[in-house]
Amino acid sequence: MKIAFYSCHSYEQPFLEAANANGRHQLTFLHQALTPQTAYLAAGHQAICVFVNDQLDQLTLKALADVGIRLVTLRCTGYNQVDVQVAQQLGIRVLRVPTYSPHSVAEHAVTLLMALNRKIHKAYQRTKRNNFTLDGLMGFDLYGKRIGIIGTGKIGVAFARIMLGFGCHVLAYDKVRSAVLQQLGVEYLPLDELLAESDVISLHCPLKSDTYHLINTAALARMKPGAYLINTSRGGLLDTPAVLKALQTGRLGALGMDVYELEDEFFFSDWSDKELPDADLNNLTHQPNVLVTSHQGFLTREAMQQIANTTLNNLTYLEHQRLPDDCVVVG
Repeated sequence: MKIAFYSCHSYEQPFLEAANANGRHQLTFLHQALTPQTAYLAAGHQAICVFVNDQLDQLTLKALADVGIRLVTLRCTGYNQVDVQVAQQLGIRVLRVPTYSPHSVAEHAVTLLMALNRKIHKAYQRTKRNNFTLDGLMGFDLYGKRIGIIGTGKIGVAFARIMLGFGCHVLAYDKVRSAVLQQLGVEYLPLDELLAESDVISLHCPLKSDTYHLINTAALARMKPGAYLINTSRGGLLDTPAVLKALQTGRLGALGMDVYELEDEFFFSDWSDKELPDADLNNLTHQPNVLVTSHQGFLTREAMQQIANTTLNNLTYLEHQRLPDDCVVVG
């Protein structure tokens, strides 16, 4: 099968080539993001593959259909960027990577928490200037703290296991409870209670209509004063202006974020020599109690290989009409 890979970065290509070592598929690597204006680049291909911030809205899907594309594969798990109804109407099948190393994202969430708590980002900048003082670098023991996890799928479970290893008391909220976590002694609570009791809250849930701006002014008001918030899931889970206000007033102690609601234009690009036109993102990156990483939670060798393998396997499975159900977004 001939497939065009949009938003393909140099760090991805070797993994995709390795997954296609048998030469079964013909791969075209494009650095351009998928937009209605770049959809024409897919002409002559049987399928395209896109990444997390490529938008598959009505205009883009129509442009793809116009050049003969009837198959889209996602190099990610979430598909909130896909207009599923339009894809169905146009007869475009959409496949995804249902899971990849949950440890990569869970460990990144822990990294953000540890760096914020022990002020590693501040200490790093100080010692580069030969400033070896400790003022303002006080942290706290994670041991014994109450860690609230919202969303206990595979990533949430992996994060919980790590926190249990630190000796934390882990609380959880999810509509579907994990039997594994319950056996490990994790306590499930209603969302309001979890918000009120947690010293740290980490988000590991998908972005849906009922989770959009899950952390808003009302939710922040229920949280413990000074609590830490970690988001490695989807930017739209946070009401950014409300979170900024909570940070500035001290209601929220610190924020670690690997995702941003309006990240599409900025993440995976170099803006170092340009003025950032997003006031909220600019504000966040300059807050002393905020750590922003640009959607790199997935970026481990193990996760990249799993994403590449699943993506290429999906194409092969499709050719043999035996695609796993959890890979199908639009059949």
